[in-house]
Amino acid sequence: MYVVMNELHVPKEGRENVAARFSESAEKMKDVPGCLDFMFLHPADDENYQVVLTKWESEEDYKAWVDSRAFKDAHKKRRENLDKSPTSGNKIYEYVAKHHL
Repeated sequence: MYVVMNELHVPKEGRENVAARFSESAEKMKDVPGCLDFMFLHPADDENYQVVLTKWESEEDYKAWVDSRAFKDAHKKRRENLDKSPTSGNKIYEYVAKHHL
């Protein structure tokens, strides 16, 4: 299993807009080959970041999604929506799961 965590650096005032955008993504991710799980994590603490956590059958499945038209289209919408939910950046972490249930 391959796990990817995208830590989103979003000001507090833009977080609800970002959360709404990602609610659309959750349904679409069910149809992405190799995607096992998709979670959008909203911080319980104002100091923490919003996080998108995805689980994949393999690194190859993740990379295929990143190279897909669907990925590019979804991120084009993000760029067009920056005025409503500005981000100050993000950090992506990628992991190979050695142990899991």
